[in-house]
Amino acid sequence: METVLGFDFGLKRIGVAVGNTGVRQAQPLAILTEATNDARFAAIGKLIEQWNPARCIVGLPLHPDGAEHEMTQRCRRFANQLQGRFGVSTVLIDERYSSAVIPHQRGERIDDQAAAIILQQYFDQYEP
Repeated sequence: METVLGFDFGLKRIGVAVGNTGVRQAQPLAILTEATNDARFAAIGKLIEQWNPARCIVGLPLHPDGAEHEMTQRCRRFANQLQGRFGVSTVLIDERYSSAVIPHQRGERIDDQAAAIILQQYFDQYEP
């Protein structure tokens, strides 16, 4: 049984979720709001140290037709940085509509819930 962390990357916030390959159930964990890149990666480093994940799942935003856009490249870079800084393998998962399925009030922060949906997609599609 391995621990897996899921990430919903954003420019202002990063949602984080946790789950494991035994139960295959994702749970919202945290919303990181650090202002600088170094502070964000320091916070992520603490989570990685605490949870010791076997892999990290990163949501990959795409246009509805599957085309890439500016945030797609930023998420790819974020995934590469996770792998490079922490030595944890990363998997990119199509995150189209992950936030749209969460009922919420305007202004409510749902980044950790979106990360849980992304991680759950990984469990449902890739973990037997």
